[in-house]
Amino acid sequence: MTLSNNAQEIYDWFIGAPFHIILILVIALVFQKVGGRAVAKAINRIAEADFVPGPKRGLDRQRERARTAGTLLRSTLNAVIWLITLTMVLSELGFNLGPIVASAGVIGVALGLGAQSLVRDVIAGMFMLVEDQYGVGDQIETMEIVGDVESVGLRITTVRTLDGTLWYLRNGEILKVGNKSQPKRN
Repeated sequence: MTLSNNAQEIYDWFIGAPFHIILILVIALVFQKVGGRAVAKAINRIAEADFVPGPKRGLDRQRERARTAGTLLRSTLNAVIWLITLTMVLSELGFNLGPIVASAGVIGVALGLGAQSLVRDVIAGMFMLVEDQYGVGDQIETMEIVGDVESVGLRITTVRTLDGTLWYLRNGEILKVGNKSQPKRN
């Protein structure tokens, strides 16, 4: 069966860039789904692992920390996948990526200088989570604020004081913290 000239041109056009773009998007979606499941499976294993056996195990705290780390990993994975996908699609459409990459470098430096406090907050939040300094429900004292931790994020920790005030504390600004709720370790 032979195609007419118009049908052959449409077929040839579709097999080129549009087909490659569709293929790139499908592969990105598959990677996102498989990667998300892998992260979820790994985080669930970590959340349920018996790292500290005994009655003072703190399983709820371990689960919360694992979920926070899982959210961070999934977000990072999705950002990387879709950034690569975007560059591949732009390349298929014929864009010259050299100037875009060079511009991204200059913009990255400018944003890096402007977002130093944000980066400091996120890094401090990651270390705070890894070191298990405090968690949701703990009573802490920091920066002349004494209260119960209501939420812990990578950038912000919220603490409710006894008078009912909800304080939003940037993790990068918390230089010292006293945790009155953590059990004494032998």
